[in-house]
Amino acid sequence: MYGKLHGACLYGIDGVLIEVETDLSNGLPQTAIIGLPDSAIREAVERVRAAIKNCGFKYPSQRVTINLAPADLRKEGSSFDFAIALGLLTTSEQVVLPAGERTLFIGELALDGSIRPVNGVLSMVDLAKREGFHSVLLPEENAGEARLITGIRIYAVRHLMDLIPAKDHAQYIIEGQSKDRNTNDLPNPMDDEGTNQTGNQIISQDIKQAMDPAPKAIPNEAEHYVQGKRITVRQRAMIHSYDHLPQADQIPMCEVKDVIDVMEDYSDVLGQLHAKRALIIAAAGMHNIILIGPPGAGKTMLIRRLPSILPPLTEKEALEVTKIYSAAGKWKESSPHLMNIRPFRSPHHTISAAGLVGGGGIPKPGEISLAHRGILFLDELPEFSRHVLEVLRQPLEDRNVTISRSRAVFKYPAHFLLAASMNPCHCGFFGSDTQHQRCTCSSSVVARYRSRISGPLLDRIDLQLEVSQPKDWREEKESLSSAEMRRQVLLAAQRIQIDRYNKLPFSWNSELSGQMLRKYAVLELHAAELLDQTMDALGLSMRAYDRILKLSRTIADLGQSEQIMVSHVAEAIQYRNMDRAQANISEE
Repeated sequence: MYGKLHGACLYGIDGVLIEVETDLSNGLPQTAIIGLPDSAIREAVERVRAAIKNCGFKYPSQRVTINLAPADLRKEGSSFDFAIALGLLTTSEQVVLPAGERTLFIGELALDGSIRPVNGVLSMVDLAKREGFHSVLLPEENAGEARLITGIRIYAVRHLMDLIPAKDHAQYIIEGQSKDRNTNDLPNPMDDEGTNQTGNQIISQDIKQAMDPAPKAIPNEAEHYVQGKRITVRQRAMIHSYDHLPQADQIPMCEVKDVIDVMEDYSDVLGQLHAKRALIIAAAGMHNIILIGPPGAGKTMLIRRLPSILPPLTEKEALEVTKIYSAAGKWKESSPHLMNIRPFRSPHHTISAAGLVGGGGIPKPGEISLAHRGILFLDELPEFSRHVLEVLRQPLEDRNVTISRSRAVFKYPAHFLLAASMNPCHCGFFGSDTQHQRCTCSSSVVARYRSRISGPLLDRIDLQLEVSQPKDWREEKESLSSAEMRRQVLLAAQRIQIDRYNKLPFSWNSELSGQMLRKYAVLELHAAELLDQTMDALGLSMRAYDRILKLSRTIADLGQSEQIMVSHVAEAIQYRNMDRAQANISEE
């Protein structure tokens, strides 16, 4: 006897359809799962065996072979339990599923038959829709996530027995019967009052009303116990459709408000107008930024409010971000919509390289992928391990990260805005001496401290801004708010850049490269001369040249200028403070 159903698993953050093939043959009772399963899938045999028995069915006492195809693809996770259990029940003819309907089964089984949630459902359902499946059966806890994909029927299942309509259960409840199964112990035919020939009441009235007047005895018998009573199922479950199951859009969701905390507003930051200007530029073009200044200057406060001025996620970006969080098991909200706020990730400086880029025995997305289409904030940048910082170089250029394993290669998206902060030296007061606080670091100590950030990584940071202690903040009555800054960002990011790159595979000035950079970042003659002179004076690399060019393009967009003028290039150059400071230290 042979049967086939469809399950799914994750491959990186993408869903993969898997054929769950079941074969029953004569031989010693044993179960084998083949097709490169991991330990969680191999352990599914015991979960499925217990769930089938505890739901009143019979686990096949034959040689059982379960194949997960394609056989050369490594499978991981517990999402196949539901499909394996139904594959065994349909192959042994205890359950008959609707014919002519392509259905995907996702879920982990508990020992009592309950369906538990799994990670990555959004990617699996999205793939099922694109592959032409009619319906998906999945755990009720994942219904809110799956309902985000429209155009496919999503049914929520809490228990394995929910598949069978109540009127078709046809269960006999026998009290005080021996645990030994014996067909001779089956109850005698009942009369109209639900009693056997001995006059003992053997079936409750509510179950009797749900039964057909003359239930047919089919050899597929099984038994289990409910509240001390033994239940014997003597009917093959005929499932004509899944319409008796609740659909995902019928399940009430709690109200989730995706709004930015009103306490995180730039109006709280008094002064620092030059820093706010740099942050507007960074948000408008998704440029990397680092703030350098003494302790207490407000560097962390400024960057933590950066999400409040970023443009909202587009529908395509929202789907990408939600898929990543679903695959990582971090999307737990019962929200009726996709994530619409750009993520903000701020890992501690003790994080490992694997925690930052992703990895592990079962690879999971790291912090740079969780910050996809959002912000990765590295506070006190020099305190991070040199090895950890160097792994950022490739993702900052390619905007994705590739993790290779012996059996598979995983690619995770990593298009993020890198925001960092650091002190100018080890003591923190280099260049900002006051009467009470003086820098105690020599030029060699300062150079050694800053060398923790390599030149290639620094080249990839567009805005390098010094932030000093505000002096006249007591006299300032009003401060630039997030709403005003956001208005400038949306003017440059949405109205100009989206229209300009409408039919191109990118949408931000920071993504320009090669011919596209030369086409859209056209310098006025004097602006080109200024940039060439700066290259020679500071000894900048060609990567830094392109970064300044892209930054000048964003500044020109904020000024509603199609051509890049001298003022735009001059402003972009002044944001290369680390390059200038390094040149000054070298001269000393």
